[in-house]
Formats: sequence, structure tokens, C-alpha cells
Amino acid sequence: MELTSKQRAQLRSLASQQDTILHVGKDGIGDNLIKQANDALEARELIKGRVLDNSMLTAAEAAEILSRATRSEVVQTIGSKFVLFRYQHNKDKRRIELVRSRRKTS
Repeated sequence: MELTSKQRAQLRSLASQQDTILHVGKDGIGDNLIKQANDALEARELIKGRVLDNSMLTAAEAAEILSRATRSEVVQTIGSKFVLFRYQHNKDKRRIELVRSRRKTS
């Protein structure tokens, strides 16, 4: 799923109100962190992470690795923080409704 700029703006707005729940440290990204990210995405759909100073990864690198591992979308990376989004698998329990993109018809 490719996010539009309006959808990214919507998700950035929602993420600004959230606490950071993922922390990438000196150990990098392992199975436990991927599982934690998967569980959090399934519960919240939108999560914020931070790369600590002692990590060998940048926020963009960590976000990209985690997005591939969790099949999520990178919404934003700023400084040492990043935001990931993925819909819940159960359509009835989805919390976030993304704005629809308008396509011009000829």
C-alpha cells in the first residue's frame, strides 16, 4: 500500500499525539524488537519509534528495516524518531480511517 501525501499528513498529525514505544539501541533490530513492533502495529496501527544515541543505525535505516520486517509503511522520519503505519488484519477492529485520494477523471 502506497500512502498519498494527504494520508501521510493525516498520520503525522495523529502520531504527534502519541508516545514513543519502540527504542532501537546498541543491539540494533532483533527478533524481539520486530515482534514488539508487530504486536504494537496490530494493536495501534500507528507507532512511533526512536533510535538511541548508542545505536549504529540512523532513524531512516531503522524505519526501513522495521517496515520491511513488519510489512508496514514508513510515515515519517525526523531526527532520531520515526513513525510506522499498518492496518490491523481484522477489518472490523481498524481504528484509523485514512482519507481517500481523489483521482481526476478525463
